[in-house]
This record gives sequence, C-alpha cells and structure tokens, in this order.
Amino acid sequence: MQIDVFRLNNGQGWDLQLKRFVDPERLVEGRRPVMMIPGYCMNTFILSYHPGGTSMVSHLVDEGFEVWTANLRGQGDSKRRWPGVEDHGFKELALVDLPAVRDKALTESLLSPDAIDLVGCSLGATVIYAYLGHHPDDHQVGSVISIGGPLRWNQSHPLVRLVLSSPRLAGALPVRGTRHMAKLALPVAKRFPKLLQLYLNSEIIDMSAADELIKTIDDPSRRLTRQIAHWLKARDLVVDGLNISQALYDVEVPVMCVLANQDGIVPPQAALSVLDHIGSRQTRVVRVGDQRYPHAHADLFISHGAKESVFEPMATWLAERYEDAAGGAGTSCKEAVDA
Repeated sequence: MQIDVFRLNNGQGWDLQLKRFVDPERLVEGRRPVMMIPGYCMNTFILSYHPGGTSMVSHLVDEGFEVWTANLRGQGDSKRRWPGVEDHGFKELALVDLPAVRDKALTESLLSPDAIDLVGCSLGATVIYAYLGHHPDDHQVGSVISIGGPLRWNQSHPLVRLVLSSPRLAGALPVRGTRHMAKLALPVAKRFPKLLQLYLNSEIIDMSAADELIKTIDDPSRRLTRQIAHWLKARDLVVDGLNISQALYDVEVPVMCVLANQDGIVPPQAALSVLDHIGSRQTRVVRVGDQRYPHAHADLFISHGAKESVFEPMATWLAERYEDAAGGAGTSCKEAVDA
C-alpha cells in the first residue's frame, strides 16, 4: 500500500494534515476518492490501525478505493501557525477546514474525480452535516457514511447530559494532556471494564494494544465543547446562524448510517436522526451488535468483528454509489441491515 502525506494551509493559521492511501494495482478507475473525518478529541490514527486485524483504511484500499484521512485543526499532526487561533468550533471545522481538505484531495487524487465520498466518524459526521446544510447544492460530495454520528439529540445518555449540563462550565478551562490521562486510567479500566461501557466493550477488543489505541486521543477545544453542551440542551445544532437539521431537507446526498446497538456516547436515535431530515431518497442503515455481543461507540472501529460488520458494508455501499453514478441511477434504496 502506498501512503502519501500532504500539508495544507487553511488560511486561518493552521497547517492541516492529509494522508492518501492507495494500492495502484487494486485501484478501480472511475470511482470517487473516499475521505475520512475524525470526531471529537479524536485524530485519524485509529482509522488506519486495528489492534487485532485489518483497519478500516486497509480494507477499503484492498477493495480498490483511494482513501484519504484528514486531520482538521486541533487534530493529530495538524500544526498551528502564528498567529493562528487555537480555540475553534463547528463553524471553523465545517465551513473552513472541511472544504479545504476536500479540495486538496480532489486536486491530488489519482482518479480525476468531480466529487468525493465522505466518511464522518462520530462528530466528524456532524461536521459534514453542517457543511452540507450550508451548501445544499454546490458541495462536490457524492455520498456520506456516518459512523456513530449525531445530528439531532433525540436521545442522549444521562451521564453525558450531566457532564455537559452547563455550557459555561464545560468549556471554562483548557484541557491538556488528555492522552496521558487516558494512559494513567487504563489499568483501572482494565480491572473494571464496566467503567468503559459507554465507549467500548472490552470483551470484543484486544485491550493488550491499549497503549497504541490511545494515540488517537487529542485534547478538546473549549469552544467546541461549549457548543456541544448548548447543542445537547437545544437538541438541534445551529452553526453560523443556520439550523442544520432544517437545512438538510434540501440536501439530496445519499447517506449510510452505521450505529452500535449499545452506544452510550451517540445512542441509536441520535445517530439515526439524520434520516428524518436529509432530503435524499438513497439511505441505508447498518446496525451493529446484539444482546450477546453488545457494541459501543469505539467498537465500530476496532472490535474483533469490525471488518465484517462495518468495513465490508461500507465498501459495498461505496461501490454501489459508483455504479449508480456510472449508470445514472437515482432510485430509492432505503433499507436497514443488521450486521
């Protein structure tokens, strides 16, 4: 697999980092590139790493896709320039950074595409929704895959509501050393796995690789945290004065929702809420987990069965969207899949 690293000045004091993953011998000509956007306190590391098998990126590359990962401001190896502002929120991520990395991928792609397929991981999906809401027609997005991504908080976990009950307090102090704190907490979490149930099911993840897994953790933005707290209370997300739930009625981009049956961070109703608002006739739902093997938020990326339950349905959906585009199809394909 060939990996190329790119840097991009976003015009607001940040150098964003992108990576292109491709196997020239497997690449299927005519397809759109696939770009992955990570979520809150998250960078792209986990998308190309799996503790016990094939990663999400590797699987899609093996299936003939050109895959991009993008660290927006404050994520991973993106770097702040002077006098770039460190704090940021939805407006900066959705209306500045996302279109910037999309344009860079379209320019550098080996496929000569006119649009890109976007994969939003958790809050990364919300960033994509906010961008599409502001650009319902001129977006150069072929399709969207949301992996545990919320739009409207029709449902939220009581503990999450408690932690973010006060927007003022939620973003009052800067948080530093989140990755180090996670490392210190791991020995306790391993002994008492129920402490992690909101986020992952340790029975279906190789926890011996925990020191590697925490590389995907980043420090949060205070302003973004405050905005999330406001969003939880209001249920609807407003970005730069626009109600995103309402704005998506005019967006016809095909959407696939992947959700975990016992996700404590983004419960199923919140992950599915986009389907009540998106204007597209082409949607698909993939529900992951059952009573015997319940799945939580992080399990969608790194569980033992993630390849079969998440990555393979993703590849199938993306290949079908390419076939639809090539054949001019535009028929309804609303359906649900239990993986």
